[in-house]
Formats: sequence, C-alpha cells, structure tokens
Amino acid sequence: MGFNHVAGVDEVGRGCLAGPVVAAAVVLNPARYVPRVCDSKTVTSLERETLYDRITRTAIAWAVAAAEPEEIDEVNIHQASLRAMGRAVLALCPMPDCVLVDAFRIPHLLMAQRAVLHGDARCTAIAAASIVAKVTRDRIMRVLHSQDPRYGFDRHKGYATRDHLQAVAEHGYSGVHRQSFRPLALLNRGDAAPPAPPGEVSDDIEGLARSEAGG
Repeated sequence: MGFNHVAGVDEVGRGCLAGPVVAAAVVLNPARYVPRVCDSKTVTSLERETLYDRITRTAIAWAVAAAEPEEIDEVNIHQASLRAMGRAVLALCPMPDCVLVDAFRIPHLLMAQRAVLHGDARCTAIAAASIVAKVTRDRIMRVLHSQDPRYGFDRHKGYATRDHLQAVAEHGYSGVHRQSFRPLALLNRGDAAPPAPPGEVSDDIEGLARSEAGG
C-alpha cells in the first residue's frame, strides 16, 4: 500500500543527566532532495547546522517536541521518549499516514508505523529527524548554559562527563537535572551539595531553539 506522507521520527538526549529529551518528526519532500543526510552522530556540529537548515527549509512538514526532566523522573526515560516522539508526530501538518521510528513503536498513534532497527543509519527520513532533534537540543542546552553557566551545559550538553559530575558535586543538582538517573540519585543521598535553584526551561521548545540561533 502506498502512502502520501511518510514521517521519520527520532529522539536525542536519552542518556543525559540534564535537560530534556527532544524528539523530531520530519516528512521529507521527495522533490527536494537534501544530500548528505545521515545519522546525526556521524557528522560534525557545523554540518548538522547546515543540514538542519536545509531539512527544515525543504521538508513538507517537521516538528519538534520534548519531555522535560520532571516528566522523565516521573515516568522513566523510555516512556518520556515515547511521549515526546508522539507529540512531535501529532504536531505535524499535514499529518503523515505512515511513521518510521528508530527502533521503537509509538503507542496510541492512529496511523501505520514501523520500527526500524538502527533507523537513523538506514532510513533518510529518520536520519533527518535525528539531525533536527540533535540541533534543537544542542541549542536548548546552550540557552540553559547561559542561564546557569556553572555546569558547562554548552560543552557536554548534559551528558555524564567528569567535569559535569564534578560540577554537580560542587554546586548540587539544578532544576534541569534528572534526579532519578543513577549518578544523581547517588549524590542525592547526601554526598553532594544542596540542590541549586531550579532552572528555567521554556515550554516553547521550537521558540527556545530559534531564539538561541538568532531566528
């Protein structure tokens, strides 16, 4: 059966200690080929920014959505990632009639979907979504760094680097840290400084990313 609009869906930030998990859904335009679209992890940050601009300019539809640290702590990272991907799909206009997802199936979507193992390396639409999600999340983390530079979010983007863990041990966790994640949960038992004041995370994920980029 043929489909008119097929969306690729992917998420970024599952393994981070801080910041949201960000999902993107992209319906590529078959008449507007974008070269060099591949898994976001295999290209440089500068290449990702260039590809992001080309993808979002030529796609039939694209959308991003997020699950914030509070939601991640409440329902776990896997469920939060699925929720973010579902929100991204439902924000598309026009709506797709088929969804290709990297590795998982998104619950409660009333449309055809297929889980593609290693989809970001095998499927151009999923690779495009991975690039849009990665660039969006990196921009968000730079905004969070500008709001509270003590943790170095602009460098490690929330991942569990030595510098990041050292900053948490020194300053305590912030309002954008995922307190349920094991390294922070262990520190939460009394081995770290008291929590830092909560950070401000915008509900407008697309707007936050655009503002950081100067758009």
